[in-house]
Amino acid sequence: MSARKPIVHLAALPHSRLRSSGGTPIPGVNNTTVWADPRSRSQIEFSSFEHLARTAERGLFDFFFLAEGLRLREHKGRIHDLDVVGRPESLTVLNALAAVTERLGLAATVNATFNEPYELARRLATLDHLSGGRAAWNVVTSSDAFTGENFRRGGYLNHSERYGRAAEFVATARQLWDSWTPEGVSRPFAHRGRHFDIAGEFTVPRSPQGHPVVIQAGDSAEGREFAAATADVVFSRHGTLEAGRAFSADLKRRLAKYGRTPGDLKIMPGVTVVLGDTAAEARERATEIRRQQVSPQNAILALEQLWGVDLSAYDPDGPLPEIDPVPDPQLTRGRTRRGDTVAIAEKWRALSKEKGLSIRQTVIEASGRQSFIGTPGAVAAELETFVRRGAADGFVLVPHLTPGGLDEFVDRVVPLLQERGAFRTEYEGTTLRSHLGLSHPPLEGLIS
Repeated sequence: MSARKPIVHLAALPHSRLRSSGGTPIPGVNNTTVWADPRSRSQIEFSSFEHLARTAERGLFDFFFLAEGLRLREHKGRIHDLDVVGRPESLTVLNALAAVTERLGLAATVNATFNEPYELARRLATLDHLSGGRAAWNVVTSSDAFTGENFRRGGYLNHSERYGRAAEFVATARQLWDSWTPEGVSRPFAHRGRHFDIAGEFTVPRSPQGHPVVIQAGDSAEGREFAAATADVVFSRHGTLEAGRAFSADLKRRLAKYGRTPGDLKIMPGVTVVLGDTAAEARERATEIRRQQVSPQNAILALEQLWGVDLSAYDPDGPLPEIDPVPDPQLTRGRTRRGDTVAIAEKWRALSKEKGLSIRQTVIEASGRQSFIGTPGAVAAELETFVRRGAADGFVLVPHLTPGGLDEFVDRVVPLLQERGAFRTEYEGTTLRSHLGLSHPPLEGLIS
């Protein structure tokens, strides 16, 4: 066994969508999951969550991470039936998982635009107590009025105000968590700011971690600044070694401005892993998984999202349309878009022409994200290389099967990471902060 200190952090995120590192739209909210596979089971039954969480804990992962879906997407004016519906509320599921796990961190994505600090701070502090200090909050924002229609105040928030509200939201929640001393004394709180004006007494004593771990995923300049000032963990989409190193260096350079050090922030890109007994077998499996993820229907959907017009008459195995895309496509509601869709469509055309690809083949290749594909030994070595070369502090694994998608990684890759001295052989602490090597937060003042 190597004497080197373990350095790789691991987490799991089931039922997720990822984007390619170039911001290219990828079809399907749950596009990483292959629902047609006979081994695939329910995405809402507790047994599925329990199996995934128990497997992650058996693999000594830092935390288990659930995404959030606040509204069903619509396509051409109808509920988009290629998406998985029936996504349960994350904190409720995690409170149940706290009873069937002992050390695994439990992270929930909760929107800072459509919630209020007092109510959410109570729910997160409650999870932290029930789990013995294992709670985490992935802070997300939205300026999406379509999603906001599900909420009383309409949910509309100018895009420029998203991070301002989120930063004040996190600061306010931390004031609430700090309103109880470690000795169990409650102190009145008051917060007066642009977005929140609240005062009173918090009902939940200081939790085992002091504050739940805060995760953030924004990649814009504003998002990076918010992460540097506020987050404990960043969920990154940079999959290549070079992009990861550049992102990590940029983000960690920003920390000093806020009195923080590089060790105060962990960068963990979302990744997929495909294994095989040989490199060729792994590549073959990865190709088949991508074909399952991008069905003929999903290929046309991806095209329609870029072109902004009905393309249902096109053959997925035929060529891309010759018509020009609409600059601001609105066929799909409830989907976050990044980048210039017209420019992306031109890149797709160039790729299709260069390689002689059909619509479906183009979508598969253009939307393919960086994955770790190979033998267990090769994947373990590459994961360690990413961390040792400063491209990441760890990884959030996004399995393509529910609920068994982590089993092979835990059984075949984790032992090799341990043999390399790159991953823990046991949990050394009981809280998520201890797993991540994060310090216990000091008490802050209560009036602002």
